Amino acid sequence: MSWRTVIITSRCKLDYKMGFMVVRAEETKKVFLDEIAVLLIENPAVSITGCLLEALTEKKIRVIFCDAKRTPNAELVPYYNSYDSSRKIRAQISWSDDIKGAVWADIVAEKIRKQADFLKDLRHDDEAELLRSYLCEITPHDATNREGHAAKVYFNALFGMDFTRSEENIVNAALNYGYSIILSAFNREITAQGYLTQLGIFHENMFNHFNFSCDLMEPFRILIDRKVKSSVFSELSSEEKYMLVNVLNDTVIINKSRQTVLNAIKYYCRSIFDALNERDLSLIQFYSL
Repeated sequence: MSWRTVIITSRCKLDYKMGFMVVRAEETKKVFLDEIAVLLIENPAVSITGCLLEALTEKKIRVIFCDAKRTPNAELVPYYNSYDSSRKIRAQISWSDDIKGAVWADIVAEKIRKQADFLKDLRHDDEAELLRSYLCEITPHDATNREGHAAKVYFNALFGMDFTRSEENIVNAALNYGYSIILSAFNREITAQGYLTQLGIFHENMFNHFNFSCDLMEPFRILIDRKVKSSVFSELSSEEKYMLVNVLNDTVIINKSRQTVLNAIKYYCRSIFDALNERDLSLIQFYSL
């Protein structure tokens, strides 16, 4: 089972040889592909061979590319990861508004529940109770926008009344970086199961290639929030970035067992697909800490 997160920070050449990724720089190193869960290429000066890209795709390794500011801005997403993708895409297109609205309401409720739990841990009891009061007000498709109301209360409690998610500061930079890593994991899992990331159950921005991933990742954002809140960021250095990427290797409880976040995403996504296809919300499996 793959478990390693590999981050390439310096200029080098990456190629493939007999099941290994070969990193050619001042020193030559080899990494067994079957051990790699995530490959993060931070330096745009890195060169990579087509043979390695083919092998990474075949192994379903999450490959994330960064820009000159070392911010994730692209990823390797295979076209066909499931033998029956055409059948699943037809099913995805046929999901009714009713079941999509019900599943989205469940996702929003779980996200708000986890936000309330986190605020409770931080002894923001009043704000936590306010968020819990929103749970009984959630309707299909979250028509009353309880998610938006909860987000304002939540982030103000975490980072101060003057904090906004649109502001350019180190906290938002860290949150955005962490969220992009989680988003990438969902992109890979959705495509691996044969579905389209573009077709969301709530998000429907025509310019967003990852609407479905943005839907499903919502309860997992809190894992990044917890990490950012517990750390004192003065800058988003390589060390801080690695800490955020490594959230994927943290453990949570799902399917009655402890699993890495990466594995939890697999269980959770498959349960969402089952719920949508079978029109049965009881099939959804959320993680717990």
